[in-house]
Amino acid sequence: MYNALLSDFSPAAIAASGQCFRMRETAAGWSLIAGGRYLEIRPGDATDAFVFSCTRAEFDAFWRAYFDLDTDYAPFRARCLKRDAYLQAACRYGAGLRILRQDPWETLVSFIISQRKSIPAIRRAVEELCRACGAPLDPGQAERRAFPTPAALVCAGPDRLAECGLGYRAGYVYDAACRVHSGELDLKALADRPTDQLREALMEVRGVGIKVAQCVALFGYHRLEALPVDVWVDRILKQHYPGGFPRRYAPCAGVLQQYLFYYARCGEG
Repeated sequence: MYNALLSDFSPAAIAASGQCFRMRETAAGWSLIAGGRYLEIRPGDATDAFVFSCTRAEFDAFWRAYFDLDTDYAPFRARCLKRDAYLQAACRYGAGLRILRQDPWETLVSFIISQRKSIPAIRRAVEELCRACGAPLDPGQAERRAFPTPAALVCAGPDRLAECGLGYRAGYVYDAACRVHSGELDLKALADRPTDQLREALMEVRGVGIKVAQCVALFGYHRLEALPVDVWVDRILKQHYPGGFPRRYAPCAGVLQQYLFYYARCGEG
């Protein structure tokens, strides 16, 4: 176990923010599977205290970067215009929310699955995919499985993928797996491309439109300027920003979008 004092860190906000689908609330706190690792988090005995089910070395080697803990999020919130009362409220409500540094492959597949699904439905489909095609993390915990590799999804085939609750998205996921497995789509190499070229390359995959590409850019490549627009965010923009999202917000539009999404979904009213 590792006990840590972490300011501006809210597992509750992160788990509910719609950016990842394998982090969930438990009776004791939160659980998460990422990078082939299982983690439990529970509140500590003091404000900003948390207990992680890993060693300090494991936390520093993987989880610190995954939770983006070396980034100061206060300057992002400070960009909020004083007259922007809605975003001001969202930033206050969402303080502690961070943009996770997720694996691009898992992010690509997860957001292909996410289309026209609620967050609970996305979580169920992702977990079913992992149960069907992912490798066990621990022989004694067969239900804990890593996210499937491209090779595993190619081997499964589109019909088996459809049985995991993917529906029509099974063909899209299979296409992505084939492209990545063959090397036609090199997700690692895309990290070196400008964001516009990154999005264009991702949109060559069947079923990947601008919204999914923006999600992968933001959550899989940490392009904080990427602004995914789903039903929630589209509604927010139309109601509160009819003249467009202020240019001042552009460098961290993805971060501010997360505050807005989380506030609209969980905090407003």
